[in-house]
Amino acid sequence: MSQAPVLYWTRRDFRLSDNPALVAACESGAPVIPVFICDEVVATHGAAPKWRLGLGAEAFGEALSDAGSRLVFRRGKALDVLRALIEETGAVAVHWNRLYDPDSRTRDEAVKSALKADGIAAVSHAGHILFEPWTVETGSGGFYKVYTPFWKAVRGRDPGAVLPPPDIPAPQSWPESDDPADWALASDMRRGAEIVRPYLAVGEEAARGRLGAFMANGIDAYAEARDDLAKDGTSHLSENLTYGEISARACWWAGQRAMDEGKTGAETFLKELVWRDFAYHLVYHTPRITSGNWREEWDAFPWNEDERKAEVKAWKQGRTGMQIVDAAMREMYVTGRMHNRARMLVASYLTKHLMCHWKIGLDWFEDCLVDWDPASNAMGWQWSAGSGPDATPYFRVFNPVTQAEKFDKHGRYRRRWLAETSNPATDTAKSYFDAIPESWGMSASDDYPSEPIMSASEGRKRALDAYENRDF
Repeated sequence: MSQAPVLYWTRRDFRLSDNPALVAACESGAPVIPVFICDEVVATHGAAPKWRLGLGAEAFGEALSDAGSRLVFRRGKALDVLRALIEETGAVAVHWNRLYDPDSRTRDEAVKSALKADGIAAVSHAGHILFEPWTVETGSGGFYKVYTPFWKAVRGRDPGAVLPPPDIPAPQSWPESDDPADWALASDMRRGAEIVRPYLAVGEEAARGRLGAFMANGIDAYAEARDDLAKDGTSHLSENLTYGEISARACWWAGQRAMDEGKTGAETFLKELVWRDFAYHLVYHTPRITSGNWREEWDAFPWNEDERKAEVKAWKQGRTGMQIVDAAMREMYVTGRMHNRARMLVASYLTKHLMCHWKIGLDWFEDCLVDWDPASNAMGWQWSAGSGPDATPYFRVFNPVTQAEKFDKHGRYRRRWLAETSNPATDTAKSYFDAIPESWGMSASDDYPSEPIMSASEGRKRALDAYENRDF
């Protein structure tokens, strides 16, 4: 190559617009070689997020091709792959957008240190969230542990302007690339991939369309509609934010414009974006939240941790006999997503009615959700269990029966996802049985459980008794 290139290492930033690392690489004036690595962190992902990450990377590769560039796909340990590419191309710098979960930070810190020791410029950029975790401090200089003061601290901040897509200088020759199809990232999804795929909106163009449609048709009623299980009242942008197919900053400014226009749900939408930032704020400052009780006194609480128990299997399979819980679990298996209100209900039922450790649910969601996010997943589960920061009070136990009456008043959500209780069964409900492992031996013709494995009243009493007798 006549001029030494720079590498742009993409991870969860599959977009051309508002991509600080890509812009910085292009502004260097050198040829830019974008690369995606199926590395040691990707290898730890569950079935659905690993598959969806691969789809996002391939869509980004197509977008780069349309822009006169391309995406080089490689597999292996991140540092080894980057060093190999540097040797092959003569690259003098590597740019990437920061991630904040413990696994990514461990990888990135090792990469940055090693490349700098090699004499290579290794530059990380802000781009995954609105505000860098270390830039939001309490009056005493610490980090925030409660959401509302965090929101008040950032709601008037300027996150910066949305960056336009850059012109990407191409090298005279390209390094060899793997074919991502050979990685078989969908293999763990088995037959479920075919069922889930129609529910996805993959790529930057789809993400921008999703944001535009929500701003035009959904945001005004968002504050109320987002809790109605039967309505399509949410933005569905969590999927695209997870893979960086749209930036949080682009969503923020769209929400601000909607607020200026008097759209009543706009502030609630902005608060949800900041809730995502708050999750990363906590993951950065207290990384233990992703793997252990944030409130360490909960280490002594006698949760069930045995995933082989019948009630855990029933919960995973949507066979608890508590219809609202089962409908939500089946929605996740068919669509790869779950309504946010339903996430709270299934988490409360598992951790409180069934007295099972939140890590069982956290791991299951990581395997099943296409919008899995390490920070939001961890904070959500610990919030529901009562062991996390700013958590729902441990003595608050969601009643799934009254919650169903309030947020699925006419039963439409339950009918959409429960084939055994609907006559005739909906196509969405029947598709669940086409997505699940055949080894589960379930069929739409099965009888639905006549009684819940744990009733609302009995489960609440058992949970409150355990809390009253806790050793902390």
